[in-house]
Amino acid sequence: MPLDIPCPTLPDDGLVVFLKAECPTCQLVAPLLPALGATVVVQDAPAAFAGGWDDTALALSFAADIEVVPTLIRRVGGREVARTYGWDREEWRRLSGDAALGEALPVFRPGCGSKSREPNVHEHLVARFSQPGIGSRQVAVGEWDDPIEACFDRGWSDGLPVVPPTDARILRMLAGTPLSPQTVVGRMPPDLAPLTVEKVAINAVMAGCKPDYMPVLLAAIEAALEPVFTLHGIVCTTCFSAPIIIVNGPIARSIGMNSGINALGQGNRANATIGRALNLIIRNVGGGRPGELDRSTIGGPGKYTFCFAENEDDPRWQPLAQARGIAPGRSAVTLFQGDGIQGFVDWKSRTPEELSKSLSMSLLAVGHPKLCEFFNAILVLSPEHHAIFADAGWDRARIEASLRDNLRRPGTELVAGAQGVGEGMAPSRAGDMVDKFWPEGLLVVRAGGAAGLYSAICCGWSGGRFREESQPVTKEIIA
Repeated sequence: MPLDIPCPTLPDDGLVVFLKAECPTCQLVAPLLPALGATVVVQDAPAAFAGGWDDTALALSFAADIEVVPTLIRRVGGREVARTYGWDREEWRRLSGDAALGEALPVFRPGCGSKSREPNVHEHLVARFSQPGIGSRQVAVGEWDDPIEACFDRGWSDGLPVVPPTDARILRMLAGTPLSPQTVVGRMPPDLAPLTVEKVAINAVMAGCKPDYMPVLLAAIEAALEPVFTLHGIVCTTCFSAPIIIVNGPIARSIGMNSGINALGQGNRANATIGRALNLIIRNVGGGRPGELDRSTIGGPGKYTFCFAENEDDPRWQPLAQARGIAPGRSAVTLFQGDGIQGFVDWKSRTPEELSKSLSMSLLAVGHPKLCEFFNAILVLSPEHHAIFADAGWDRARIEASLRDNLRRPGTELVAGAQGVGEGMAPSRAGDMVDKFWPEGLLVVRAGGAAGLYSAICCGWSGGRFREESQPVTKEIIA
């Protein structure tokens, strides 16, 4: 184990005890130490124990893999032959050979966690004192250079500052998944570059994720890499689109995602950084950089991040993941190829029939009023709008059926040239009654604050017209 600080060598033979001053059990055994003749290694305040070695840098504790203090170790011939931790009178007597040791002390007392195992500490020690096992190429930054500016200079940023991916931060992020760092998740479009779990972790660090977001991010990547999601198409298209991530299930609550007030906006770390991490991976691993392979004419804010959780607090509502085949109580992500938000305002409709017709009038504008079976869409129902349906006994199926009926129109109104507008459907559709969306093309979710008769519509990308080739994808999250 290479050490970059002065570090004494433990004695070849004898007893070694690791302690910290703030541990009550360490204080309990302190009176026994002089008679033991042990080498005393102290993690926090060496002066608290007479003759204690200073291990405030935790180099020895890391080298000895100390998890609990006190830990008593017997060494013979330069090797450890036995150890015990906490205060266990029989074990301490066995290791020390003193049959009367600690007669006045309790039979047993548990120890405390080693400082070398404290949150955010162990990863730094791995990075500093051992080979951290990170396979990605390291980029050296000069002593006086700003690492955030270095990330900007190398084109790793989406235009906002990123968190520099140090070894310790990467190791901490990798702790969020049991997968090996070198596991290949898939090939990331548009370059089809191999995407390892380690590369996911690096970009998750840069995006500002926490380790417990990794299962959601990995499921989102798995969904994005499904051929039917057509990620290559939405990255390279001239349209506005980017992946929209909708999270369902217990994990959304456990990691603190926002499904309420401002759910589709800023201010929530999980919402913001999970979506951002996916877009950074598309950029940094897949090569989807604006002006290069990303050819979006205008773009949209979803290319930074668009991720939120569905509000599942109303038992009358079937969550989106369950509607798409995920078992109740399980967590899932749904990825949608979408644009920004089209606001919907209706303060006056008070019956489900009125509200359904009102929503349909706005949904007709998705993409273009005369283009049908062309774009998919998300309808985000606010709690107050949903309550109008739910209080009348309308469930998901009835809401979707009513919207579908209200969105069906005669082809004569939709064909190219009709109503004095060149855009429109093929002339062959003139005799049809045409649905605005494919049967599975409108995703209805609940989100938003409890006050406000506002809902939202997110338009899908034009590739949705190829029904069998481009669809939203739902994947269960394996935590």
